Amino acid sequence: MFLSVFDLFKIGIGPSSSHTMGPMVAARRFLHLLRDGDWPRPSGSQVARLQVSLHGSLAFTGKGHASDKAICLGLMGLEPATMDPDAVDEVLNQLEQEKRLSAAGFPDWRFDPEADLIFDYEKALPGHVNGMTFCAFDAADVLLLRKVYYSIGGGFVVDEIEIQEDATPKDQGADTVPYPFASAADMLDMAKTSGLSIAQMKRANEVATRAEGEVAKGIGDIWSVMKECVDRGLAQRGELPGGLQVKRRAADIRDRLDEKWRQNDPGPLAANDWLSVYAMAVNEENAAGGRVVTAPTNGAAGVIPAVLSYYQRFHPAVSPADIETFFLTAAAIGGIIKHRASISGAEVGCQGEVGSASAMAAAGLAAIMGATPQQVENAAEIALEHHLGMTCDPVAGLVQVPCIERNALGAVKAVTAASLALHGTGKHFVPLDACIETMRQTGADMHGNYKETSQGGLAVNVPVSLVDC
Repeated sequence: MFLSVFDLFKIGIGPSSSHTMGPMVAARRFLHLLRDGDWPRPSGSQVARLQVSLHGSLAFTGKGHASDKAICLGLMGLEPATMDPDAVDEVLNQLEQEKRLSAAGFPDWRFDPEADLIFDYEKALPGHVNGMTFCAFDAADVLLLRKVYYSIGGGFVVDEIEIQEDATPKDQGADTVPYPFASAADMLDMAKTSGLSIAQMKRANEVATRAEGEVAKGIGDIWSVMKECVDRGLAQRGELPGGLQVKRRAADIRDRLDEKWRQNDPGPLAANDWLSVYAMAVNEENAAGGRVVTAPTNGAAGVIPAVLSYYQRFHPAVSPADIETFFLTAAAIGGIIKHRASISGAEVGCQGEVGSASAMAAAGLAAIMGATPQQVENAAEIALEHHLGMTCDPVAGLVQVPCIERNALGAVKAVTAASLALHGTGKHFVPLDACIETMRQTGADMHGNYKETSQGGLAVNVPVSLVDC
């Protein structure tokens, strides 16, 4: 099994990797299929109009997660990694006024978001809870092409054939990398046999498919975007979009922490406070539709940058090599979790998002603090174990409550898990593989109301006036 660090850590925009980035990617795929793909085109027919329907979790929480906007942006030719978040309103206003798609390099097609973007709350698609149907019609409204895509978490998108074949990026290059560990047990066995750390094995896998300089630069770029997201989140104030009237808090908290620092009186909770505010800064940016990195998802994007920012603040000697070690180790753990269970809140609840992020961060932190492979695996297991059963119940379908604070707590658990593991020998009672399998089973048993549909939990038990405001 091989899942690249650059598959798990993808640059994009908020608020959701599965509900925002995924639909945007799917829309672009459909554009390219229409223009360049091999599909049966009736003689003389021309595409005149497109229509898109969202199903399952995408329908129930699509408005709150900006899935509708993402579809429109994707059909206008934009992609998550390169688009300017500040240009979103201009692009959407143009489409709303013209009701025509005008993506650079593609033909113009009619698309009225009000009529041609459908939220289908009744029909779930068979392949996954995050399903989308794209249709192309001719001028006489005869259907020319129908294509189904699924957003399976973390920004990954597959079509209806690929999902049946399980042809996700997790299997790419598995026969060409030197350490294709598919489980934590495999990983530890390979580390013992090779004498390498988890990060060294992961780096060897990466350079088997790309230049070593490309790996270093790519990880540096990921960390740079994460830091920019933290800094922007710590500087922004005001109310988050969506109608819940949730106010950004990170900037005000940072100001109070800075004042205590200047007075040389940080207080006994300083480390915990900074850890939390870094996570909140990222997820407030995510909720506002800013530029973030999936880590491994947008909903859990704050945990990993918070832990690494916290470590840099309280241990300034951290080196570029440490940064690489952190991300490579975290990606090794995240790849195993995605391969053996899920990182999607719509599949397994928030245990698969913040739980996975916390396990990845705990592993990365333990690694740069000198942990053995066994201690790294222990750190990941502790963090994941104490997120088991966590539901995904976003109020009003927005990635705000409880998501923002939940990232702060995930970061705290990650640091605690790394500390506990470093105080041990690496021997422990519950193997990481058993914990991952438990998460998978728990997610399978979890009622759909608690898996990113906003039909259970906090989403139905907060005051109605908040949801309706």
